[in-house]
Amino acid sequence: MLVVITLLLACKHELPLPIPGTGGTGGTGGGGGTPPPVNTCSPDSVYFVNQILPIISSNCTMSGCHDNISHADGINLTTYTQIVRYVRVGDAANSKLYKSIIKTNGDRMPPPPMAPLTAAQKTLIQKWINQGAKNNSCIGSCDTTVFTYSGAVKPIMDAKFSGCHNPCNLGRNIDVSTYNAIKVVALNGKLYGSVAHTAGYSPMPKNAAKLSDCEIRQIQKWISAGVLNN
Repeated sequence: MLVVITLLLACKHELPLPIPGTGGTGGTGGGGGTPPPVNTCSPDSVYFVNQILPIISSNCTMSGCHDNISHADGINLTTYTQIVRYVRVGDAANSKLYKSIIKTNGDRMPPPPMAPLTAAQKTLIQKWINQGAKNNSCIGSCDTTVFTYSGAVKPIMDAKFSGCHNPCNLGRNIDVSTYNAIKVVALNGKLYGSVAHTAGYSPMPKNAAKLSDCEIRQIQKWISAGVLNN
């Protein structure tokens, strides 16, 4: 599915903006190179690896769009280095990435018939850019004692998987947009096998970091407790 995203296409011949903290246009991405420094999570900060990359990977880098193979319109959004090309550091309002996700017509990203990003996701991207668009990550925001559907599983699915596994975009014919849909893949073993990167299963999420051990444990405990809608 080749998608013309006018706003991003207009900038694909421009020189990339300098990447924060590098003094140039090189850098590391979410899938390779030198890992970004890891800090304890702060509720006042937005973290690229934990929050931003999963949103973009789930909604923008599925097959036929802005992944490593398709790179529709010459745009690849699979790593920090590539994503930050469409960011004006500290200025979300004038960043091509942010402007493309808040558009309300057919040029928005992700394009119709896919659902637009949620207000919360747009706010996270806006805040991340305004905070300096750092290639950062954090630890400590996950709690394995929380493993209900509403408290753990659904937030993980919404943040990291639902963009490419929903009725409008059934990646590998898997839907995780509702409880009943998630229940199916939880009971047949595909959910845990994929997030745990078990042999024989397609690893999820695509083009993003593996879930943390804590998040995988939350999903495992929810399944073991009976896949409840709690």
